[in-house]
Amino acid sequence: MIVSQMLKTKDNPGVVSVKPTDTVTDAVKLLSEKRIGTVVVSADGETLDGILSERDIVREMGKRGITCLTEPVSVMMTSKLVTCKPSDTAIEVLEVMTNGRFRHLPVMDDGKMIGLISIGDAVKGRLAELSMEKDALEGMIMGH
Repeated sequence: MIVSQMLKTKDNPGVVSVKPTDTVTDAVKLLSEKRIGTVVVSADGETLDGILSERDIVREMGKRGITCLTEPVSVMMTSKLVTCKPSDTAIEVLEVMTNGRFRHLPVMDDGKMIGLISIGDAVKGRLAELSMEKDALEGMIMGH
């Protein structure tokens, strides 16, 4: 399964974003409201300035305490981003996430962000592929 197909199967295909000037507290509220683990940081909703995960927030709180919650997201976000393309496969995405030790990849198409793939989305896509392969093999064995 490729990323563009995975995006179509998501319950909520939109990308939740915050502005670089929003506070970390604003991001935490959004993460809680939406029950998600990551927000994209974008000044205009299309370009990709960074990404901020719950892990990033917890790590900084552990280092510096709760005062970091009043800072702008731009201070804490990851700005050196790894992205994927709509044509990337589930296996390629899983490999990138595993090697990079992160759980979300922004999907870019012609320089614009069109979605966000989580490791759960990629696993679900790969499981669907394996199920189809199994069914095809069973069909061949059974003579269908």
